[in-house]
Amino acid sequence: MPGLGTLINAAGILVGGLIGIFCGKYIGARLRDMLTAVMGISVIFIGAAGVLEQMLVIGEDGLSTQGSMMMIFSLVLGGLVGSLLKIEDNCERFGVFLRQKTGNGGDTRFVEGFVTASLTVCIGAMAVMGAIADGISGDISILTTKAILDLVILIVMAASMGIGCLFSAIPVVILQGSVTLLARVLVGVMTDAAISNLSLVGSVLIFCVGINLTFGKKIAVGDLLPSIVFAVMFAFIPIF
Repeated sequence: MPGLGTLINAAGILVGGLIGIFCGKYIGARLRDMLTAVMGISVIFIGAAGVLEQMLVIGEDGLSTQGSMMMIFSLVLGGLVGSLLKIEDNCERFGVFLRQKTGNGGDTRFVEGFVTASLTVCIGAMAVMGAIADGISGDISILTTKAILDLVILIVMAASMGIGCLFSAIPVVILQGSVTLLARVLVGVMTDAAISNLSLVGSVLIFCVGINLTFGKKIAVGDLLPSIVFAVMFAFIPIF
């Protein structure tokens, strides 16, 4: 059944979030702050590993790098478009809406938890390629693996940032579900080069999420989301 992988992924997020919320009740403020810092550092290294995996190339002449110009242009153009569309502000606005509608008006970390968790679980090649595989052949193996990873991430995030993280399942269902429905169109677009570009720029954004978790909000990662689209587009331009 097309979409089953996304439903399993959403279920993993909900289960992880619920476990984290339950555990968070028994964790003191100092330990919650420590968990947030640990999660931030972990996400930084996950993002850095993804970037290095795509940029570093071992050839006959030794170690070299690739994709630098593509990454820079993607981030600059994506940031410009995202800022004009005010994606980060709209994400936060939606978080405020959810906070009010779910009766969590007094939860000061709800919006932060929702936005941070959403950006962490929605960005990356696994989300896109898993949804495409689900839509075309019904192969849910990639999204099932992602569901397990997201479950673990949400346990720690929800324990430190609260119930807002639980609602990151909503954008996952919307985004991955949309990709699954459009899979037959996207499969011709997602060449090896496009996947590599998406993984590189997506990993940069994950790195930025880790920076925000560790040092407080420094980067409007939501405004950089269009960078992923530009990264895929640049795969079809020879100069990049």
